[in-house]
Amino acid sequence: MANRTDPLAKSIRGTNPQNLVEKILRTKIYQNTYWKEQCFGLTAETLVDKAMELDHLGGTNGGNRRPTPFMCLVMKMLQIQPDKEIVVEFIKNPEYKYVRVLGAFYLRLTGTDVDVYRYLEPLYNDYRKLRLQLNDGKFTLTHVDEYIDELLTKDYSCDIALPRIKKRWTLEGLGSLEPRRSALEDDFEEEEEKDEDDQLADGLDSGANDKDYYRARSPTREKDRDRKRDSHRYRRDRDRGRKRSHSRSRSRSRSRDRKDRDDDERRRRHRTSASPKRRSGEVPEDEPKKKKKREKVAMKEDGTDHPDPEIAEQNRIRASLGLKPLRV
Repeated sequence: MANRTDPLAKSIRGTNPQNLVEKILRTKIYQNTYWKEQCFGLTAETLVDKAMELDHLGGTNGGNRRPTPFMCLVMKMLQIQPDKEIVVEFIKNPEYKYVRVLGAFYLRLTGTDVDVYRYLEPLYNDYRKLRLQLNDGKFTLTHVDEYIDELLTKDYSCDIALPRIKKRWTLEGLGSLEPRRSALEDDFEEEEEKDEDDQLADGLDSGANDKDYYRARSPTREKDRDRKRDSHRYRRDRDRGRKRSHSRSRSRSRSRDRKDRDDDERRRRHRTSASPKRRSGEVPEDEPKKKKKREKVAMKEDGTDHPDPEIAEQNRIRASLGLKPLRV
């Protein structure tokens, strides 16, 4: 009789609320000492006192897979089915973290998809520590926000298969939920406003430097700078061209001087060089003939060999005076 569901309780997801817990686990809970001694005769009002006594959470542990007090209280809530307002008060309880987690776990099993996201997501802002008992009986440390994330994203928690719920973006697309707003968004906005004020103050302090910077980077100054740079490059290239042409002309003059010297040296050697006959002191046979021929040509030119003796005499006188000979 003590293990039956409240006759006034409504079915959850088309079945008895206690059937949300697997049969093997239900049997272990019914046989547990904590269930028999501490959970007998509890109501929605007295259940809060037992929830405030919790010091850890978990499913089953040990070789016999004994259920934890946390799991026994979850089973009792499924049995008596407290009102939604009571469950919401459990979740909003700021002092007792295990009462909050107990209400969140029960709402995750029995609540609608919209209620699950609406009441559990604000708990992401709770960073208090929780003691979690593992299956081997040892304890580990977790946090409220981590456990809430497990309830919203995982399929199992505390050895119980969690009912499937729709993804949040699906509910947003259907218009059932508003876009998620982080609980820390107000803090972020305050930090952003503070950073903007600091940047504005820094900008006012460094306004003169900014004006100088932008003035130095103005288009006209950029053009003047480019023009000066181009003129400098032109002068540099022109000087280099002059140096190249000067060096080229110097090389040409040097080569020309060297060639002239070689030609002079060649002519000098040619003039000073004598034939073998002249070196030996011998005179060629045709040398007297050439000499007589030159004398005869000279005589014919001054007109002194003219057949007429008078004309020849006149030519001699004219030759002595430096005049042209007579040609009669």
